[in-house]
Amino acid sequence: MSAVRQHRPTHLSEYTPTEPVPELGAVELHPGLDVPLLHDLIRPDHPLWTPRELRDLTSLVAAELAGPLLDIVRVDDEQRWWARLGLTAGVELWLLSWAPGQGTLPHDHGGASGSFSVLFGALREDYRYAAGPVRTTHHEVGSSVGFGSGRAHQVRNVSSVNAASVHAYSPPLLPVRYYADLADVPPVPAQRPHLASAPQPQVKELG
Repeated sequence: MSAVRQHRPTHLSEYTPTEPVPELGAVELHPGLDVPLLHDLIRPDHPLWTPRELRDLTSLVAAELAGPLLDIVRVDDEQRWWARLGLTAGVELWLLSWAPGQGTLPHDHGGASGSFSVLFGALREDYRYAAGPVRTTHHEVGSSVGFGSGRAHQVRNVSSVNAASVHAYSPPLLPVRYYADLADVPPVPAQRPHLASAPQPQVKELG
């Protein structure tokens, strides 16, 4: 499983991945992180993760596998960099880096719950739940956040030093919706799919 580095066109209103989701019980792991601990943490037989479970996953991966993650991570000043660490029927796991000034467009995750943990550096997150105000949080190294399907956000490195973070989403590889501004998020959020109706598609703008 190789690293993925690419720009997302700014005019996209939605990005729909196309890669098939693995069968329940199957797992794909980054070759640099194909270790027993990650096999145990990513739980290939677990079909749907809660925000708390996702937060625990990214927190443990960032803390317990920091050495291998630091060997994998790259920072590109010209474009955003990310690598998929793992994929099962229930969850996708990613490592992202952020050079100073890099960030995402405002977006939601199409009904998926998510989480991220800061491996090094710091990140600013502007986020909003449907019909609520835009809020801002600064996530320092070691901090983790889990969130439900109704959250739209924009994540940026506004500092002068590099940052990296571990992210997880469940269900995996759902379409991502982009907005010109977080104020444009509709009053009714994307709903988390039921297992029977969850799409079987998939790499998007991550964050």
